[in-house]
Amino acid sequence: MLELDHLAVAAETLEAGRAHVEAALGVAMQPGGQHGHFGTHNLLLGLSDGLYLEVIAVDPAAAPPAVPRWFDLDRFAGHPRMGTWICRCDDLDAALAQAPAGAGAPVDLARGDLRWRMAVAADGRMPFDGAFPALIQWQGAHPAARLAPSGCRLRRLIVTHPEAEALRAALADLLTDPRVVIAAGDDLQLRAEIETPHGLRVLE
Repeated sequence: MLELDHLAVAAETLEAGRAHVEAALGVAMQPGGQHGHFGTHNLLLGLSDGLYLEVIAVDPAAAPPAVPRWFDLDRFAGHPRMGTWICRCDDLDAALAQAPAGAGAPVDLARGDLRWRMAVAADGRMPFDGAFPALIQWQGAHPAARLAPSGCRLRRLIVTHPEAEALRAALADLLTDPRVVIAAGDDLQLRAEIETPHGLRVLE
């Protein structure tokens, strides 16, 4: 029912996020855009297999939103890091019916001619401290198709969380993707192993 769609690196500023990703992967980020509803903006990087990576940060030029920002950005501080993974579906309402409590409510969004529905948690943070994926349903064009090839491919996404067994159970009927590994650990951590033109690199 779910397919891996993209990975999000949260940052205090886009430039800090850009520097973090470009240093880790050795490839250049591409322009993104603004999200007026949440007062954020992003940069993008196309990955193979229809995936992409984004750096997302609060847009200092935007008016404060009337709702909590997505990706838990209202509480974000510190160095840039992998903050969220996003899965797409054909029926967002049906996916939410099978998702854990707190997985969010659908919000209709747009950027330019892109249109999508996304489940956004009431406080901005997805279940399992943000380890559960954000859910998205694209309506029409997908941004990955518009991005220049980067020569990068996701090998594995490792999601570490103290409640790994419960997280694995919550995803069991929703996602089957051998690239996604749920591991037990003391704290939440997202770690992407990415094949690049410079060899295998790790983005955290």
